[in-house]
Amino acid sequence: MRKIHVIGIGAGDPDQLTLQAVRALRSTDVFFVLDKGEVKSDLTRLRRDMLDTHIPHGGYRVVEARDPERDRHAGGAAYSPAVGDWRSARAGIYERLIAQELGADESGAFLVWGDPALYDSTLAILEEVLARGAVAFEYDVVPGISSVSALVARHRTGLNRVARPVQITTGRRLAEGFPEGVDDVVVMLDAHQTFRQYAGQDVDIYWGAYIGTPDEILVSGPLAEAGPRIERLRAEARERKGWIMDTYLLRRNPRDA
Repeated sequence: MRKIHVIGIGAGDPDQLTLQAVRALRSTDVFFVLDKGEVKSDLTRLRRDMLDTHIPHGGYRVVEARDPERDRHAGGAAYSPAVGDWRSARAGIYERLIAQELGADESGAFLVWGDPALYDSTLAILEEVLARGAVAFEYDVVPGISSVSALVARHRTGLNRVARPVQITTGRRLAEGFPEGVDDVVVMLDAHQTFRQYAGQDVDIYWGAYIGTPDEILVSGPLAEAGPRIERLRAEARERKGWIMDTYLLRRNPRDA
């Protein structure tokens, strides 16, 4: 029976891999990597750097395939179907890679940024592949240090305050309003800097981009003051690298709750 490891590899720093993740890496015969194109070649390089760090003597194969494009202009009611189409296209690629590149008694692995359970589609895609019935395999999941955990660690703060909840959401959801009853909100997948909507409130922001990599950028402080600096740094970084991955925590002071 083929075996698949879904390994959380943290936010980019090879030192953030857990011992469990390192053991899984060293028991893997084939690593599957979806290439996102020349602009995001850094992401492929970071994965290879992790393999070089933790498996210096090699003994494995790396199989790359081109990641399908997702319709990023789809909004409103069209958003979920667009994501579903993209996941199905990925499932077809996963199915082919496992069937053609992984021997019957070999183990393969997908290296997932952050943690496989947080805003990542790998587990759902593997379930779709299994449901199709064309290829059989077992899989396990190795948790990783998410960009959320890495963000608050780098800012030396916590996710929540005493007796208060914290919510993790997306920029699309934040645009609809600050979550009711929540004053600490972690925002991921925000291409439009939605935090600007709340610059008039007494809110602190803890922001980070390329967390855990040599290009890491961190900014924190009152949103009214830090927001313009984040916008400038974000635009400069995106222009320089061609892509950006950032996460932030908004912390609203009680009197504005």
